[in-house]
Amino acid sequence: MSPQFLITEFGQRKRGECNMARYTGPKNRLARREGMDLGLKTIGSHAHAELLKRLAILPGQHGVKGRRKTSGYGIQLREKQKVKRIYGTLERQFRKIFEQAKKWKGNTGEKLIEFLESRLDNAIYRMNLAPTRTMARQLVSHRHVFVNGAIVNIPSYRIKANDVITMTSKALEIPAVKKLLEEKSPQLPAWIERKGPVAKIVRMPARADTLEDINEQLIVEFYSR
Repeated sequence: MSPQFLITEFGQRKRGECNMARYTGPKNRLARREGMDLGLKTIGSHAHAELLKRLAILPGQHGVKGRRKTSGYGIQLREKQKVKRIYGTLERQFRKIFEQAKKWKGNTGEKLIEFLESRLDNAIYRMNLAPTRTMARQLVSHRHVFVNGAIVNIPSYRIKANDVITMTSKALEIPAVKKLLEEKSPQLPAWIERKGPVAKIVRMPARADTLEDINEQLIVEFYSR
């Protein structure tokens, strides 16, 4: 019996790969859909090199080499989807964070990005102790991360200034983590100080600390329609 397929925004996919909770198909397809490297593959890996070769080609059964003109709504939607995928959040989680950002005084879009940056899984990634946010999320979920001496296994846990974060000895033996720890001068954001596997949150992350190409105002406009 031939497999059933769905035609989705990722192209033709088997039904099993179109999980309603979280996309489980090829991660390079997500990056190609957004036309940018979303940080889903380890830099320097074969998979990352292959992504860079095909980044300009839209996903699909035969590959689409051109990008159609997109409406204002479509541009806003794509920006929202892109940021969700960068940080690895589901729609319900993302919308909840947006609603929390709306309640704060000041720029809602900037606060949205600051809240996303404050997630524990993102902090592990920014500490340069995981090559991708996906792996950082797994390390947290599998109880490998300590915050102030206590295990925290919730990836969305919001860090605070002066938090001290480290990982279990078992996690530090993971080859990908060991390789990162061996780097002489890791590139860390200004809000993190790290000595070996121990990091301290010296202040809360600000919008200006985020290096990814994000237009958060488009997301505000999308949810304000």
